[in-house]
Amino acid sequence: MPGSYSRLVAYSQVVLFFGAFLLFWEYGVRYFEVKSYILPPLSSIVVAVWEARGEVFEHSMYTLAEVLIGFGAAVVIGVMLGMAVYVSPFAQRTIYPLVTALQTTPKSALAPLMIVWFGYGFISKVAMAFLFAFFPIVVATLGGFAGTAKNLEEHFRALNAGPWRTFTTLRLPSALPSFIDGCRVAMPLAMIGAIIGELVGSERGLGNLIMMATASSRTDLVFGCIIVITLISLALYALIEFAAKAVWWRGIQV
Repeated sequence: MPGSYSRLVAYSQVVLFFGAFLLFWEYGVRYFEVKSYILPPLSSIVVAVWEARGEVFEHSMYTLAEVLIGFGAAVVIGVMLGMAVYVSPFAQRTIYPLVTALQTTPKSALAPLMIVWFGYGFISKVAMAFLFAFFPIVVATLGGFAGTAKNLEEHFRALNAGPWRTFTTLRLPSALPSFIDGCRVAMPLAMIGAIIGELVGSERGLGNLIMMATASSRTDLVFGCIIVITLISLALYALIEFAAKAVWWRGIQV
């Protein structure tokens, strides 16, 4: 009962805080007579999104597909590369410094190059989502494998466990908590990468809709698209959090 009451209080605080924030946004801009092209009231944004709901939905699904495919590719290739760097001294000396150098490059500056290579369509935005999400997955995977408890490794060696059995029953489960943390970082970055690619040059997507709304001086629709992007990112992050609940052994000391 006390735990339920505490959760109710916590949820109430969240609802009251964001409710007060939204009310201040709605009536504050009216009270201070802020020009709508600078900051429209929240009701105007809702109306703009509702009137363009079909268009917003279509562009949202296009952006969502870019993010999911880019993120999925980052997970697959990032995990494979992290494993390769962990087991191969050659990869540690050659591939990993190259990946680190790529991470230090301003990836937003690569967006025009992606358009040159892949055009204005879907593939260039997937490539941008991949580039933004790739490095956190590599680092998290590598850190997870490197963080395997030494006493457990010695225990497996004492039991004459083979490399494959050691990997599947020890190293992989040990790396999963770190991998989940990497996914938490990578998923929002994949969204950022896709939107940057769309803003630089695109035919569809929420970034493209933002550019068209800006050119038409539709600040309310611009804010609406930004809110939709935020909501999609939060939903994707929530999916990662839901998957993280399956990693129940996080934090267990061995």
